[in-house]
Parts: sequence; C-alpha cells; structure tokens
Amino acid sequence: MEQSELYAGKQRQSTIYEAVQMRIREGEWKQHDKLPSVRAMAERMQVHRLTVLKAYQQLADEGILYAKYKSGYFVGPLEDFETGVSSEQSWTYQAKPVYVNQSRLSDIHRHSVDYQMAEALIDPQLLPNAYMSNYVKEVFDLYPRVLSTYSSVMGDLELREAMAQFYLDKYGVSVDAAELMITTGSQQAIDLISRALVKPGDKVLIERPTYSPAIDAFLQHRIQLFAVEITPSGYDMAEIEAIMKQERPRLFYMNPTFQNPTGYTVPVHQRKQLIELAERYDCLLVEDDVYQDIYFGSPPPPPFFYYDTEGYVIYIRSFSKYVAPGLRISILAARPSVMSSIVPVKALSDNGTPLLNQKIFQHYFFSSRLQEHVVKLRTALDIRRAKMEQMLAGGWRFDSPNGGLNLWVQVPQSLSVEELLHRSLAQSMAFVPGSICDPLGGMKDRLRLSYSYMNESKLTEGIQRLVTLADELMNDKNGQVG
Repeated sequence: MEQSELYAGKQRQSTIYEAVQMRIREGEWKQHDKLPSVRAMAERMQVHRLTVLKAYQQLADEGILYAKYKSGYFVGPLEDFETGVSSEQSWTYQAKPVYVNQSRLSDIHRHSVDYQMAEALIDPQLLPNAYMSNYVKEVFDLYPRVLSTYSSVMGDLELREAMAQFYLDKYGVSVDAAELMITTGSQQAIDLISRALVKPGDKVLIERPTYSPAIDAFLQHRIQLFAVEITPSGYDMAEIEAIMKQERPRLFYMNPTFQNPTGYTVPVHQRKQLIELAERYDCLLVEDDVYQDIYFGSPPPPPFFYYDTEGYVIYIRSFSKYVAPGLRISILAARPSVMSSIVPVKALSDNGTPLLNQKIFQHYFFSSRLQEHVVKLRTALDIRRAKMEQMLAGGWRFDSPNGGLNLWVQVPQSLSVEELLHRSLAQSMAFVPGSICDPLGGMKDRLRLSYSYMNESKLTEGIQRLVTLADELMNDKNGQVG
C-alpha cells in the first residue's frame, strides 16, 4: 500500500474515532447505549467496514467502548470516558489553554447594548432587504418543494456548480463541484476542519492576533498552537519555515486578506512562498477569506487558493457579511484527498446546510443588483471607517485598513482594556478586547472596534462615549498614583 493511501486510511479511522467521542461527550450516546453496527456506521460515514472496526477497537482498548459477543459495541462507563479523555491527558501548549470550552467573543455578544462595536456585522439599513424579499418569493415559485426536502451533505449541486464557474471566471481557478461544500457560515467550516483534520496533540500554526473563535475551536480539541505574528507587511517567513521544519504542524489557519482583527493583507510574494513551504513540509493551509469583496480602493491580491496546484490549500469563502447575514452561507473548497475526511464529519454535524438558504443565496448572489449593492456598500463602509479613525485620532494608535469591517487599536499605555470593557458594557457599549484575539493571551493593550454595524451618527456618539470613558479611567488612575 502506498504511503498516501495508508495515511488516508488512518485519517478516516481518526475521523470515526473523534466522531464517536464527540457524540458521547455531547450526550447523544449515553452510558451502555449500543452504537450503530460496523456495517451501518461504514455506510453512514462512507468508509470501509474495516476502518470502522479499527476505530471501535481502539475506543474499546481505551475503555471508552466495550464489546458484547454477537451483540456489538456499547458505550462504556462515563466516568472512565471523562477520566481517559479529559483528565489524564496533558498536552503541552505553546498558547495558554485559557479559552478551552468557551467563547469569550460569544460572551460579549450576549450583551444587548446600544453602541455595538464588538460585532463585525453590517448595518441592516445598508442591505437591500426589500429587494431580497422579492428573491425569496421567486425561489418559492421556482422550487415549490424547497421546504419539503433536505439538501445533500455537500450542499445543493446547482449552487456548487454555479460557484465552481464563479471561481473559474473570477480567479481562473479550476475546481469541480465535488470539491465544494456549502457550510452554515465560516465558523462551521473551521469547526469541521478542527475535528476532521487534526486530533488532540497535533500542532497547528495560527496568526497572532486572529479570529478568537478559531482559537477556541482548536483549543477545545486540545491542539497545540504555534503563534505567528502578522504585521502590515505580512509574516516573518523565516520564522514560519523554522516552525514548519522543526514542529511539522498539521495545518496553518490564516485570515490573510483584510485580516480579522488587524485589517492587514499578506502580499502576493509571501502567498507564493508560503505555498512552496506548505508543499515542502506537508502542511495544509486553511485560508479563511471573509472580506475579499469589502475593499477600499484597489482590490486585494488573489486568494492563496489561486496559487495552489498541489491541493495544500483549504479555502473558506464566506458571503454572510454582505450578501445576506441571515442566510449564513459559506463555501469550503478542498481537493478530494482532503474533502473525503471532512464529509463524514459534516454528515454527523447537520447532514446538510438548509436548502432554502442555498437557493435564495444562489439567485441573489448571481444577480446584477448584488454587484451594484457591493459597490455602494464599500463606499458607505469606507465613510464609517474614516469617521471612526477621525474620532480616535490622538492617543489611540492604529493602522488604517484597506478593507474589512474592523479597526485594530492600541490604547494609551495607562489604560486597562479589561476595566474599560467592564465599564463600557455597564454603559451599553461593547468592543472586543485584544487579549481574546491572541493565542498567547497577551495583547492586553489592544482592542478591536467594528465600524460597520452602526450608522454614522450613532457611531460618532458611541466612539465619543468610549473615548470619554477611557479618559475618565486614566484620570482616576493618575489621581490614585498622585
């Protein structure tokens, strides 16, 4: 058997192993419940029966399952499962495992506030809601049974074929519909990857700072994180190569275009160089591309996926931000050798993204009205970005982004961001503290402000209130010191 086939077999076995553990951990399968038969599980996960049998036997060897002669496999004592999976194993983290099994970003979003600067969402007034409603009516006319059936696990074939043509026309990338999966937002795509392609103890490269739910997703699965600084000029490529060479990470999660939270964009020459490093050190590149179309001035460079010829890039393209946030549509693109490991996990996760959402998205996304909407949207967001920067000019430092929805701000040295957040929430204002965007738990003098959700008038008022509150906190501190 070739090395690649052997590796693929182990990956599929690992997928079954992780899927069973997840369903036990989430309470779907309880103590002494019988698992699906080897044959049934193999059919459900679209793998060979021997792969399922090996995974079941591994779980039985670890005490998580037990076998009964001629009866099958059953869930073992849960106290043993919890001890074996959670307590006994101790992994060495490069990033502090302070966010395991939580999402601090979600905790902040739970607060209902008047001045929302924590959510990277677009003001609903900037979206053509009335026009969208017409498309909803059209979809029901074209597909009268759309609510009477499920989508496939991969997603609606008609939409995937249309998106394959879109990638070819816009980027010159040849991709088959079978290499595209429709997910419920980019967050689901990240979660699927974290469960399908890496296992506890594996090593993953991640940007510093980065999208905080991605940190949470990897740490929840006990992955070792190696942080790589992202700057206005991109990455330190020598540092990345050194880590790849020494640590052999399984993948590199990145958000290289108008990065969240910094707004930085990785230049073309680094994109090409990183593809070469990925091939040399067998490291998958997970490209999370959320803001590709939200640029001010010149368009960004083509995605990493454009330069990839050997299948090392997994491309997550989200359209939720500016097409229709409520539809939660993202596209995960990966070559067959990688996609084959993700599909079974998606099947266990939701068995398919809602079909109605996909049909509405398809008919709206490819309309001429959307393109007109995007041009106007860029202008409106650029105005709000400029207004926020104007209000923060002085003791607050930042690099003006060329796209995206966020401003990455360094506060005056004497200001505590955690205290500012606490006081802000009490006064109905919200922002994202920099520490939760840092895999190392640092960057305590930073915060992320989103300029996209409030109109210009309310944004001006919210920033003024935030700056005033910050000044009060610094004055109080200086008074105590004096």
